[in-house]
Amino acid sequence: MLCQACKERTATIHLTEVNNGQRAETHLCQQCAQQQGLSIKSQIPLNELLNTLLSSQAEKTSGEGETALAAGSEHACPVCGMTLQRFAKDPLLGCEHDYTEFQPELMPLIERSQNGKNHHCGKVPSRTSKQDRNQIELAKLRRQLEQAIKDEDYEHAAKLRDQIQALE
Repeated sequence: MLCQACKERTATIHLTEVNNGQRAETHLCQQCAQQQGLSIKSQIPLNELLNTLLSSQAEKTSGEGETALAAGSEHACPVCGMTLQRFAKDPLLGCEHDYTEFQPELMPLIERSQNGKNHHCGKVPSRTSKQDRNQIELAKLRRQLEQAIKDEDYEHAAKLRDQIQALE
């Protein structure tokens, strides 16, 4: 599909807007999108990023001269048998236990691929109004407050209460 703006290059950015029930699609190439002021954050596919990071980890040597990846490949998940060496070739984990089994090796990869985050924070659309964002934040703080009270962490509960009052 050709870019709708220049009609020369292949369209790689596909925008869909819905206004008043009317759907409008725009197909642009990278250069025309940048000229129109669209911010495009290029992302590396996760499997490519993981392979690159794991191969760079393999180059680091341990005290005995064997590579860190080779040393880690001996260690396998007791549930599914997954090893880091197999993960480097096919970046899919075998089971949910692999995350805890290989946590020291996986955390830097996850943080790098998720812009420094290592846990799910939920999703809020970027076009959400400030009022809706406040309601979402209030609900989150109230859940944390309930948990702090259950855990008898009253100091943390008082801080959460103050944050809730400030938002209200």
